[in-house]
Amino acid sequence: MKFFRLDLLTLLISLFILNSCKNQDTIGLSLDSSTQLNGSLIDTATIVVNTVSDAANTAYEAANGLHKDSIITSALTKTPLGYFNDPVLGTTEANVAALLNLPGSAAFTLPSGTITIDSAVLVLRYADGFYGDSLTSNYKINVFQLSERPTGINYYNNKQWAYNAGSLLGTRTFNAHTHQKIKIYNIITGKPDTLITVPPQLRVPISKAFINNILFNASSAQLASNTIFNNTVKGLYLTLDKTGTTGAGGIIMFNLTDSVNVYYRTTNGTTIDTTSTTLPLSAHAAQIIHTPSSAVSTELSNTGTSRDIIYLQGLAGLKAKISFPYLKNILKTVGSNIVINRAELVVTPVPGSTIPFKAQPKITMYRNDLALQPAELQDAGADPRSMGASIFGGYYNSTLKNYHFIVTAYVQDLMGGKTVDYGTYIATVDTTNKSTVDIASTPQTAGRSIIVGTDKTSPYRIKLNIIYTKINK
Repeated sequence: MKFFRLDLLTLLISLFILNSCKNQDTIGLSLDSSTQLNGSLIDTATIVVNTVSDAANTAYEAANGLHKDSIITSALTKTPLGYFNDPVLGTTEANVAALLNLPGSAAFTLPSGTITIDSAVLVLRYADGFYGDSLTSNYKINVFQLSERPTGINYYNNKQWAYNAGSLLGTRTFNAHTHQKIKIYNIITGKPDTLITVPPQLRVPISKAFINNILFNASSAQLASNTIFNNTVKGLYLTLDKTGTTGAGGIIMFNLTDSVNVYYRTTNGTTIDTTSTTLPLSAHAAQIIHTPSSAVSTELSNTGTSRDIIYLQGLAGLKAKISFPYLKNILKTVGSNIVINRAELVVTPVPGSTIPFKAQPKITMYRNDLALQPAELQDAGADPRSMGASIFGGYYNSTLKNYHFIVTAYVQDLMGGKTVDYGTYIATVDTTNKSTVDIASTPQTAGRSIIVGTDKTSPYRIKLNIIYTKINK
């Protein structure tokens, strides 16, 4: 038995030594040229790319005029607010409408004594996902009262909210310090106030007269139920002042599970105490307006031929449609008896386009199914050939300065006729999900990437690299 193990080890070592002298593209031992398997590379597969609108509605909805070029923006985990003047893509504006509720979301009982408001502050906690100029741009937020009440229904980004533009409730000029914690005073009833550190947030002073009008001086009927309060007060409309926002600006993500915090004093005879109450925000939705540049408008109107540059833009702005019309011709050239070992799509931003605005950190790739609904590629989903989200790719490689997608199974099925291309796309996607591949358009990411398309003069043009093995029968 010992001699057997020694002989086997010797044989294996010999095979490795002999095989190391061979071409790395050769698979197997060179025993007979008729049975030798060679890995070959194709990097000249024809690709057609075009920039199209990235609306969250499905291709079916778009084809039937249902919420065309729009996306649901209500009840988001991260809600965009901003004004970004992209020097290449154009301007993007995001405004927010939010319902304002009674403290406790039930009947409110006025405290006894004389009430004096010290301050009222709209608290907006930052969420991850800022995109734009955080260094040189100043931002100015304005807060108005809504003239219509948000409800729990789905709202789309093209919803125009009615608000009282003649009555400014609050304003603040600020810098986008989205990751900087701040210190505030914590008001404790009957005890000294304490200084505490809170998560990164924007605090906007709100008119004390407004709070007195809707709360402390309001009728008992208005305070009797949250529904009546909602119907009367409506809510708040948040927007960035374009004239007060300097520089290129940006898009800021907020976690709108916050409130208007009211700090006040009650005087009962000779007893004076400080306390606070909160009016929570709810039923929020974002209005998103994209105004494309002339360059983007040119691309959107030219979808008949492949383009040299394609644009990807967050907040459901722009995506790229990509197709491989002549994959089956490869079988005619090299023969049908081949196996795809690896197919990789390489997508590269235009050199210089990532400064000063960095490339979108993550993009996705997906296809339409027979019903024109977004579906995962075989390499990204439950297909047994899939190697998972981390291998599928889509992350920006800051060293190589490009994106990679492993699409081996998808290309194999396209070539073999097992899958029909009803539309394949690459688009921006939020970076939060790392366990699966997102395929839906989202207003929760604001980045962009300017990609080299099929420009034959550029070494950075989009490429599909296919490594295949031809099987000799």
